Amino acid sequence: MDRSKYSRTVYTTESGRMCPQCGRAQTDCICARKKAAPAAGDGVVRLRLERKGRGGKTVSLVTGLPLGEEALRELAAEMKRRCGTGGAVKDGVIEIQGDHRALLQTLLKEKGYNAKLAGG
Repeated sequence: MDRSKYSRTVYTTESGRMCPQCGRAQTDCICARKKAAPAAGDGVVRLRLERKGRGGKTVSLVTGLPLGEEALRELAAEMKRRCGTGGAVKDGVIEIQGDHRALLQTLLKEKGYNAKLAGG
């Protein structure tokens, strides 16, 4: 008996975590693996500060970079070296520990990006 045709999601509490194209959970999505680089937005790289949900720790977020995953990782490594701190790349967003927005803005402008401070 082929059970694969009977294994569909009937109810889930994970609203918003399903892929709109293939209908699978985002962790199992096959569409996300096909995407090489995110779509170019408005051409502005935004630097913002975030503290919520991080145990009071401050993180500088860099969003809007029109780069693929590997290029983002290389740029993040360079930013971490320049700032002398840690960080990560998550979902196309570079996270740098601490408030280094001014330094990151000069670094991005040197590389030719239109970088702006966002938020308050």
